[in-house]
Amino acid sequence: MFDQMKLSAWTSGIRSKFNLPLRVELWNGAQVDLSPEQPRVKIRVPNPGGLRYLLAPSLGNLGEAYVEGALEIEGRAADMIQVGSALAETTGKPARASRVASAALRLVSPHTREKDAEAIRYHYDVSNEFYSLFLDPAMVYSCAYFENGDEDLATAQQKKIDHILTKIGVQPGQTLLDIGCGWGALVIRAASRFGARCVGVTLSERQHELARERVAQAGLQDRVEIRLQDYRDVAGSFDRITSVGMFEHVGVDNLPEYFRRIGKLLAPGGVVMNHGITTTDVEQRNSPHGSGEFIDKYVFPHGELAHLSTVIRTMQEGGLEVRDVENLRRHYARTCALWTENFENNADRIRATCDPKTFRIWHVYLAGCAYGFAHDWISLYQIVCGKAGEEPDLIPWSRRYMYR
Repeated sequence: MFDQMKLSAWTSGIRSKFNLPLRVELWNGAQVDLSPEQPRVKIRVPNPGGLRYLLAPSLGNLGEAYVEGALEIEGRAADMIQVGSALAETTGKPARASRVASAALRLVSPHTREKDAEAIRYHYDVSNEFYSLFLDPAMVYSCAYFENGDEDLATAQQKKIDHILTKIGVQPGQTLLDIGCGWGALVIRAASRFGARCVGVTLSERQHELARERVAQAGLQDRVEIRLQDYRDVAGSFDRITSVGMFEHVGVDNLPEYFRRIGKLLAPGGVVMNHGITTTDVEQRNSPHGSGEFIDKYVFPHGELAHLSTVIRTMQEGGLEVRDVENLRRHYARTCALWTENFENNADRIRATCDPKTFRIWHVYLAGCAYGFAHDWISLYQIVCGKAGEEPDLIPWSRRYMYR
């Protein structure tokens, strides 16, 4: 009875602030609608213990409850995230974790080679079939580039790769290193269309296996090498270096050394691009309403997002000169929305590739990312660099060459 009284007070407070298309169903059959319109999200509380998540509704708490089965939530993922975010705003708590808490998280999650490899395997080695069911056919797992805004996902992903390779001015015969090469789409394109000789490195065994198969299918074994290797163990000199969706795993405190290592691998006159997610919070705190904590726990162990200002500073500390910066936040919001749509359209097939908990994690994660990019919690920047201190005639006069 006391639990239901608390719930009644909670629902009255929410109704006074929001008009949420949400229905709450209790273990005893009672139900409460928080809007006169048809509910788009239903939350079933299977026992009184589940109320603690609902009465303290951060995105982290609600996400954990959904993933662990403490609450049963039905609806489109985009609606679930929108309702969850609105509920989180009713708590009156600070949207983002404190800077002290974020720093403490980094102290208890050191970035060793072993931990980094373990985190990569956790995230990327679910199965290749799992990823194939919501990504494009080339399996590009990073922000697409919608040049006109109306491209389908496959077209936008190829345009992204071409945009990167054109931006860094890849020429026939040049050597290219792709750090965190995924399933090989960028190096295959760089070799087949731009004539580069490529090395791609990944820590994911599943990615390594399929990327090698795809290189062989394309007949590019003489121009593309895929390695199961840590970027810190790569030797040699490369005319062009790309890092796409990888530096989020490095750790904020390790960024100067990361960029220093890239600078050592970059040949004189070479060009590097770092394409990655950043936080929009200058204090580098976790994403709002507990969403960052959810991702830390369930999606990207040991992942950390730096602010753009930190990225640029640490690039300079690592011996690189920033030459071009492009914000693709809108593009990643669109990309994640399309991934979410594909995920839900293929839900039954995806369930057959993974356990129920993994399915629920990714169901809300992809939609949560789309929401985060759309609401400026996180962003995506492509940053083109060269070695610091080089002659200025190595820098193009304008950006026109990027769009030829």
